[in-house]
Amino acid sequence: MNIENIEAFVYVVHFNSFNKAADALFLTQPSISSRIQTLEKELGVKLLVRERKQFSLTEKGEMFLPHAQQTLKSYRRATQLLAGKATKVEMLRLGCTETISHYIIPLIMPKLKARFPDYQFRIITDNSESIIDKVLNKEVDLGFVRSISHPALESIRFLEDPIKLCVYKGHPFSQKSEVSIESLESESIVFYECGSLNWTKVHRLFEKFNEPPKIDYHIDNMETAKKLMLQRQGIGFMPLQCIRQEIEDGLLIPVAVPMLSELSLVTNLIMLKGGASFVYETIMDIIKEVKLIEPFYQ
Repeated sequence: MNIENIEAFVYVVHFNSFNKAADALFLTQPSISSRIQTLEKELGVKLLVRERKQFSLTEKGEMFLPHAQQTLKSYRRATQLLAGKATKVEMLRLGCTETISHYIIPLIMPKLKARFPDYQFRIITDNSESIIDKVLNKEVDLGFVRSISHPALESIRFLEDPIKLCVYKGHPFSQKSEVSIESLESESIVFYECGSLNWTKVHRLFEKFNEPPKIDYHIDNMETAKKLMLQRQGIGFMPLQCIRQEIEDGLLIPVAVPMLSELSLVTNLIMLKGGASFVYETIMDIIKEVKLIEPFYQ
């Protein structure tokens, strides 16, 4: 059974589009269709049913899909590992933002090391723009950055971390499950600025207040912002993953603000197209095991 035919099938289902699958594999749409037809002949079953510009998986297609995905993943992992052994490349370089370095890397690295015991890992911390440049220049193999679209990069959503109003233990809001945006008027705010559009949205809402919140601290370091809140210097908006331990210890309490319910800090995992896909896929598997955002945060 030809691995390229399996790859075409997996990509079409992944992108839900023959055109997008063709673009990703640098093929024409007829070539993609031909590969899937050949695969169906080899298997003796129909995998996809096409209707106009749409398609659906047949019952046999749904049964075959997880096996096809696993076969493709195993093949890529084996070829990459063999290439690594042949060229004695045993260093995997990961670029990440400070937030990911502090709160996510320590959770996933033990599992990643267990999967690749012969590899050494180099963690490089920088801002998203620099990490993207480092991936493009082959200075790092994989990067954890904010959402991005670039023709030379594979990019997949790695983590969507809800941003909530966080208050210290004993604050009047700590007994409430949610508060209105208007209730923040006159509150002392510790404002953690990470430069994303989500934070800009919070700023703009504040500007509409008759009596805007008192922003006593503008902080570009998450740990500093967190410690100021723990010292009752104010309340502020924080990504939940970054205050996970403080929530578990009852020191900080997340409170919903309905008008800001869609705020989140989005992190994507990126690599050069054709890069270390075996590690890329393994990290995505690991992140499902780790369960970064726990139900009690909701």
